[in-house]
Amino acid sequence: MKLGSRVIRPRFLIPLAVFLVVCVFFAAGLRLDSSLVPSPLVGRAAPQFKLPLLHLEQASFSPKHMNGEVWLLNVWASWCAACRVEHDDLVALAEQGIPIVGLNYKDEPASARRWLRDWGNPYRLTAVDQEGDAAIDWGVYGVPETFVIDQDGVIRFKHIGPITYAAIDSEISQLRAESTQ
Repeated sequence: MKLGSRVIRPRFLIPLAVFLVVCVFFAAGLRLDSSLVPSPLVGRAAPQFKLPLLHLEQASFSPKHMNGEVWLLNVWASWCAACRVEHDDLVALAEQGIPIVGLNYKDEPASARRWLRDWGNPYRLTAVDQEGDAAIDWGVYGVPETFVIDQDGVIRFKHIGPITYAAIDSEISQLRAESTQ
């Protein structure tokens, strides 16, 4: 191919073509909803753990304690800015009677207690996962993340990032309707 007096060899166009293909993939990826990362745990029994409680250090919590209820597990931390964004919606859900269990992730218990005292406590109880081992079993990428668990202890929904009242209320309503049929 000639461009004026210069000859352009097709092999020099290969890096340009590769760059353009990569740009197309990046552009498509930017349109995806990052809160909808598929989880291999959805449809499976919730992983079990036994962790101390934030407000009752002599007591512990295990997901099996919630069998028979549709409930939320919300992974949060006092150092998490996005957790503050979703907090008002969690309070609203709790006021509607939706049981929410907090999983305090890699946090100092004193900081977590202070945070809940200052912002309000939407949790029925809060388990302390200071090492992050339980969160790993649940496939947590970071905080906040919220799971909906049905009355049989099966994970039905996972949301990554700040949850909204509308998103979670529709999931809970559907599960509650199914359980009464």
